Amino acid sequence: MNGLRVALQWHRPGFALNAEFNLPARGITALFGPSGSGKTTLLRCIAGLEGAASGRIDIEGACWQDTARGIFVPTHRRRLGYVFQDAALMDHLTVQGNLDYGYARAPAGERWLTPAQAVEWTGIGHLLARRTQGLSGGERSRVAMARALATSPRLLLMDEPLAALDTAAKADILPYLERLQRELAIPMVYVSHAMDEVARLADHMVYLEQGRTLAAGPLREILTRTDLPLAHTDDASTMIDAQVVGHDAGYHLALLDFNGQRLQVADTGLQQGAAVRVRILARDVSLSRAPPENTSILNVFPATITKLKHHSPAQVLVGLDAAGIPLLARITRKSWDGLGLALGQHVYAQVKSVALLQ
Repeated sequence: MNGLRVALQWHRPGFALNAEFNLPARGITALFGPSGSGKTTLLRCIAGLEGAASGRIDIEGACWQDTARGIFVPTHRRRLGYVFQDAALMDHLTVQGNLDYGYARAPAGERWLTPAQAVEWTGIGHLLARRTQGLSGGERSRVAMARALATSPRLLLMDEPLAALDTAAKADILPYLERLQRELAIPMVYVSHAMDEVARLADHMVYLEQGRTLAAGPLREILTRTDLPLAHTDDASTMIDAQVVGHDAGYHLALLDFNGQRLQVADTGLQQGAAVRVRILARDVSLSRAPPENTSILNVFPATITKLKHHSPAQVLVGLDAAGIPLLARITRKSWDGLGLALGQHVYAQVKSVALLQ
């Protein structure tokens, strides 16, 4: 079996964790949910750091834990990399010393990555001779990621690695995480409270609430499920993976294609043919029954109404299918009734704002 399979239970007074899901063999899976939902506890259980956890963990056909059969592989033999929120570096060592420590943990016959590659992937070559206690928060986070990679892990766990950083430091590190998402052929589990990070990095999501797995699957599908709390937050949104197919140099716009539909966004130097991801908030989508005319909104495309959910006494949440891509629109109940909208109806989605994630 490919990927990671988890079915775990863990209990303490006042809290119970009962999580079950399957993850793909590569890419970043966001572990998401409100504070206190059990995200960090679940990550520690997967790592083997919570001995009281029961259940089963399988990765790429290998069993790390099976309580029923008396199997429990200790943490140091699980071939995983763990990036903690506080980096947890060895401050008596240099950056190079931290990487060498991680590299030494990997069995010689199972190493697939060298410290030099980890350095190149995280951009820390200029830091190797420095002691870690003198590094900035962003530098420490990158060193922690490099050390985790140097262990040649079969699984990479990251527990809010950017939570303690300011906006500028996060912006510096996100491109390195994006590179890992593109190039690492292993599963990665990423805990975060920041939807903007999740939207930019993740392909899949496991949504936890009060210790239970409410949903697990592709990020785009989870975000647009109207039966889940995520669709009813103020920043409810969907992601669209698109490709740059042209430029409008006169107006400094880039033209994006997704499944034959076009989006226009501000051109930030995007290269022709580049793959990009955009985020569209539900509150920025309005609906029309006819093609709109004489409007300032540039991004308008046909869609079909697939779902309806009451969001509040005044608003409804509308699920849409736009060229096979799920989309959300939050409109007033008065608009829904006034337009005579109904499930299965063809409409035009007007997107007032598009956030380019890069």
